[in-house]
Amino acid sequence: MIPLIDIQRQHQSLKREIEREMSRVLDSGHFILGKNGEALEKDTATYCGTRYGIGVNSGTDALFLTLRALNVGKGDEVITTPYTFFATVEAIIHTGARPVLVDIENRHYNLDPAQVEQAITPRTKAILPVHLFGHPADMKSLSSIAQRHGLAVVEDACQAIGAQIEGKPVGSWGDAGCFSFYPTKNLGGLGDGGMITTSNQEVYEKIKRLRTHGTYRKYHHSCFGFNSRLDEMQAAVLRVKLNHLSRWNQRRRVLADRYHEAFQTLPLQVPSNSSCIEPVYHLYIVQTPHSASLKKRLHDCGIGCELYYPLSLHHQRAWKDRYPVPFLPRAEAIAETTLALPIYPELTDAEQETVIDQVVRFFEEGNSA
Repeated sequence: MIPLIDIQRQHQSLKREIEREMSRVLDSGHFILGKNGEALEKDTATYCGTRYGIGVNSGTDALFLTLRALNVGKGDEVITTPYTFFATVEAIIHTGARPVLVDIENRHYNLDPAQVEQAITPRTKAILPVHLFGHPADMKSLSSIAQRHGLAVVEDACQAIGAQIEGKPVGSWGDAGCFSFYPTKNLGGLGDGGMITTSNQEVYEKIKRLRTHGTYRKYHHSCFGFNSRLDEMQAAVLRVKLNHLSRWNQRRRVLADRYHEAFQTLPLQVPSNSSCIEPVYHLYIVQTPHSASLKKRLHDCGIGCELYYPLSLHHQRAWKDRYPVPFLPRAEAIAETTLALPIYPELTDAEQETVIDQVVRFFEEGNSA
């Protein structure tokens, strides 16, 4: 069996180091807002090219708290993508604002800047691009649009830590970047966790208060906040893993290049490359009208794969119960035709060759009907 994602392999290779750091946390008796969390915040900020990092409970909380710190609330609109994990719009809705979905571009399935500009109204407060599957959105265009219209930019970089645009890391382009440390992410913990990166001191200070019940000093509260802190155990594990992240992301790029080369003559759309963009391939997505039958073939051969995402946000029941369903043809077409193939640093060359062989044989044998 070749799984789509295998986090056990990574943990086995780091087991002794992780257990040592977890033991140190246990011995310290300090489990919340301690030295590991502070060090991880500084290291992540440095890695992402920002002044500050703020550890929080999850990527979802990272998005929500950032929007709150930017004063997004009732009566406001936030423009985002329909093709992403549900948490992106949840974070907007829980501020009281309205998510405005616009269609995506075909290359990397990210926000189409032209569609974004057309959707701006006097109520628009922010743009929330998602760096989907580890591919950066067009931040140069989106940042320019935001600047012209006086809008905030919040990057959903939950799937893209380490990705860059012209050498500038994601998470440093907008007012703030939001990351998830869910176990399956490129940098994943042993549970939930998240991080916010920013160079805006005011945003930084607001989020620090919001994540801890509005506290500005012990038992003194300047606002009604939340309980959203990254604990010391997760921070210790993530510090171990952060030291390996660049190497892991490079391995993902090597695997992606092999897929690119192997599939270039097949009727598959693969992620497009650009000299100015360095993706991190959280997932390797191929697009074909025959995604369902290809998925069955691979599963029958013991190869993990999955449709991402099979239902766009605006077709989810929760959306339709609250908002009209917009016409977003690109997002709808892509949701029906994409398939994720195995790609993770511990995937062996032999395993990848097996995946490639089965995909090639699927099309050569004419089984795409």
